[in-house]
Amino acid sequence: ISVLVLGIFIWIYWKNKIFRFVLLCILFLVLGFFRYIIAIPQDSEKNIVHYAGQRMKVVGYVSSEPDVRLDGVRYIVETQNIASVQQRNNAHVETQYFASAQHDSNKIHGKIYFKSQLYPRYAYGDKLELNCSLRAPEPVEDFRYDKYLARYRVFVICQEAKIKKIGYGEGSRFLRSVFGVKQVVAERINIIWHEPYASFMAGLLYGYRGGLGELNELFSRTGVTHIVAISGYNITIIATILITMCTHLYIPRKKAFWIIVIGIAVFVIFAGASASVVRAGIMGIIVLLAKQVGRASKVGNVMMLTAVIMSLQNPYILMWDAGFQLSFISTLGLVYLVPVIERPFIKLPEAFGMKESLVTTLAAIAATLPLILYQFGRLSIVAPVVNILILWILPWIMAIGFFTVVISFVFKPLAIIMSWIAWIGMEYIVIIVRWFANLRFAAADVSFPIWVMFVLYVVMIFVVVRKSKGS
Repeated sequence: ISVLVLGIFIWIYWKNKIFRFVLLCILFLVLGFFRYIIAIPQDSEKNIVHYAGQRMKVVGYVSSEPDVRLDGVRYIVETQNIASVQQRNNAHVETQYFASAQHDSNKIHGKIYFKSQLYPRYAYGDKLELNCSLRAPEPVEDFRYDKYLARYRVFVICQEAKIKKIGYGEGSRFLRSVFGVKQVVAERINIIWHEPYASFMAGLLYGYRGGLGELNELFSRTGVTHIVAISGYNITIIATILITMCTHLYIPRKKAFWIIVIGIAVFVIFAGASASVVRAGIMGIIVLLAKQVGRASKVGNVMMLTAVIMSLQNPYILMWDAGFQLSFISTLGLVYLVPVIERPFIKLPEAFGMKESLVTTLAAIAATLPLILYQFGRLSIVAPVVNILILWILPWIMAIGFFTVVISFVFKPLAIIMSWIAWIGMEYIVIIVRWFANLRFAAADVSFPIWVMFVLYVVMIFVVVRKSKGS
């Protein structure tokens, strides 16, 4: 009813730009609220949420790429059927399964999350039998752990799990193939480089952050964690490589477009398909589509369309995915703040990309600073300087690392020689980051309430609009 009423008012006041804009904003806010409500799982006997608070035996398959870290592995399992486990004389006795995987009409739905040791390790598609206590995730102090898991459509965690592998080959054959290739690449990287440089290279190439250890803290303290996060820059590199290949192979433009789109989609999956990676991929595809149909793409419109598409699929990312928020806002900062910030530095020399690095770094930091202080409560004082010192070398390290991995499958001795060149670049970054991180004033704990963050962004928007009109 509310949507119908808003629709009538929009029709009545369509010619009034201010009323039309306000009413459209309210309409989309209402639609977004309804989408959020629909995303909340229903407490029915066919959903795993219904069994939270009980010890159960769950059968399901690993439905996403395992998250491998130094202290263990995190898994997400898509449930198929479930049985209760009762405690009798200090022994667990299971009853018959409530649902059979052979009958889709009785199938149990929902995902569960559990942590396990590094070994034995399970892969995407492995079918597991889990004997564990099912619990609804709860906030941990200031960390909304429940909302963190909700981003992955997980509303139940599996504690004290006893794990038994009972099969394999579940899920998507395509995803199994992609993750299989990724595993081969990861093993090759671990052969060529030692830790933590193997994880560092994996982070540069496809966003892996599991084995960085101490480097994670050093990157955070110096404000350069973005270098091991997939962004639009990586998508641009993939698109450039594919465009070059298609050009040299004389592939027609229409066919080349679909090859590039498929290549970007595969890379997004390969990199883990997190919200920030998906955002970069969707933006890249939309820009390519705009060029294909002969219309220039406006980045602001593309960003809005990307956010709408992603929030329709998963409404939790807008509020609870810090990675997506930082990626989204930093891109807006590069588009709208760079023209404002670069004016005082117009006389700065262009040598070695100094001017571009400084301006883009300041724009990204200024755009994301209110959100960082609200979400994480840490201000990196040295971030601008550290970014300027290391950003210029990143494309070279990524390019050398990529070709090193490819060549290692053909001629390993040459790959070893190239790996030392890439190692020198990574070591340079580590030395710079470690030196600045050890400074006592490198970072400060500063936190903002949410209303201050909103006020700062309103002021920022006002400044950008005023400067753009003034120019």
